[in-house]
Amino acid sequence: MMTTPDERWAVQRAAELEHPLSALETQLELLGQALQQRDLPALDRAAGDLQHVLALAVDHFGRAARNGGVPPPLRHRLAVAGGRVAAQREALARATAALDRAIDVLLPGQLPSGLYSAAGAADRPAGRGSLLA
Repeated sequence: MMTTPDERWAVQRAAELEHPLSALETQLELLGQALQQRDLPALDRAAGDLQHVLALAVDHFGRAARNGGVPPPLRHRLAVAGGRVAAQREALARATAALDRAIDVLLPGQLPSGLYSAAGAADRPAGRGSLLA
């Protein structure tokens, strides 16, 4: 039985953080499924929803950290969720790079004039103007 104010405060803090953390975990799962299935509409929806719930979770956890700390089990779950975000970001970056390479193979030399490519200015056609001011 909890009798001290500190114990009651810890339970209340954990309860307040559980909802945003669960929502974050759910959205990460949905985003992962959309990435695996290559379902672009679901991916777009999941990415937008993830941004929203991630902002809410960061806000809740930030307030909790400033007002007495985050319980270790929830801190661990948040760290795992952060790792999943990083892994999905890396998977998306690899997929984007593969798509860019495929486009370069299918459409060589099709860069619009005056624009940078994914590799930077080096792929721009020469003699298209000057950047001197």
